[in-house]
Amino acid sequence: MLIELMAYSSAWGASDMARPVSVTIPHGLGKDEARRRIEEGFGRMRQQMTGGLGAMLSFNERWEGDRLHFEGGGLGQKMTGRLDVRADAVEIQLDLPEILAAIAEKIAGRLKREGQKLLEKK
Repeated sequence: MLIELMAYSSAWGASDMARPVSVTIPHGLGKDEARRRIEEGFGRMRQQMTGGLGAMLSFNERWEGDRLHFEGGGLGQKMTGRLDVRADAVEIQLDLPEILAAIAEKIAGRLKREGQKLLEKK
């Protein structure tokens, strides 16, 4: 269904306006350990952001200090975001294309669950 929505959006010239989604995931790991886990597990989080379409999308990411910038695109849609690693929390801001705004809450929930798995104390 997500592919159909994206194809419909591209075919009918849907708005390029982005809808911001923010997720904060508290942790007690400290900044260095949290960043290490994010670096190792960001691929799983990326799958949650792309609704499982990761193989069909181009995706780039780069670190700038403790901020991870990422962007992905495909099927005529583009998503950008930032992930900030702090000593007590990880904050994710994701700019979804308008066509995905309808499922923004679902994506935010998935991101939070996957992030909590990555950052839970073991």
